[in-house]
Amino acid sequence: MPVSENTIKKWHALYVRSRAEKKIAAQLEEMGFDAYLPQITVVKQWSDRRKKIQEPLFKSYVFVYSCDKDYLTILNVYGVLRFVCFEHEAVVVPENQIMAIKKFVNDYEKGEEFKMLNNEDLKVGQLVRIINGPMKGLTGRLSSVKDKRRLIVHIDVVGQYIPVHIPRAKVEPIAE
Repeated sequence: MPVSENTIKKWHALYVRSRAEKKIAAQLEEMGFDAYLPQITVVKQWSDRRKKIQEPLFKSYVFVYSCDKDYLTILNVYGVLRFVCFEHEAVVVPENQIMAIKKFVNDYEKGEEFKMLNNEDLKVGQLVRIINGPMKGLTGRLSSVKDKRRLIVHIDVVGQYIPVHIPRAKVEPIAE
């Protein structure tokens, strides 16, 4: 029996109510969907204390692994506002971008900082390609060089940019 296009699972991004990301991801998982909410630990300061909390990396976004036939079921989850669309089609988030986000979150939680090599051939704002490692093939804009040790590249994911700290040896400039 041939596989229908409606039954092929793909990653999609959902735009959800503000501050409801964790609840919506949990609801989707209870319904049997694979939901991914990338979170990072941040330190929040109140007047009387400091506390580490988990916060979504992308505010108001949740990723879901689903097929086209589940579109309406997912939209009916309370708090889901819409699928992220382009020209009235739900955007498919490539698996390599989901893996890159997971790698970024993992490295962020470890507090990893990368040392870099010569950066004289790169300029802030330049388009670069990652040539090595789990994010190989992704492109982004060079955001900054921190203390001549860290290269920060902004990678576009779902219309938002995540800063990736990466060694200089893993990046090459590309022509625009």
